[in-house]
Amino acid sequence: MKILGVTCLMMALLFSFSLYLDILQGFDLRTSLKNAYNPFVVMETPELVVLFLFVFILFADTIIAFVQKKKEKTNKTKT
Repeated sequence: MKILGVTCLMMALLFSFSLYLDILQGFDLRTSLKNAYNPFVVMETPELVVLFLFVFILFADTIIAFVQKKKEKTNKTKT
């Protein structure tokens, strides 16, 4: 869970930093959001598949670890 939280926090901080720099350069908020989103728009299909695969692996690994820890904790309390 920590890895997922740190990853989301870093993504949010970097995204907000990018928006802040665009606003400092004189762009309005709409243009800043478009600049932040643009790299995902120009990706081709194989690149998007790899990106979503990495995100899925990140979430799946975190969920599997959480379920295994919960199962271990339940087994320890029963014995």
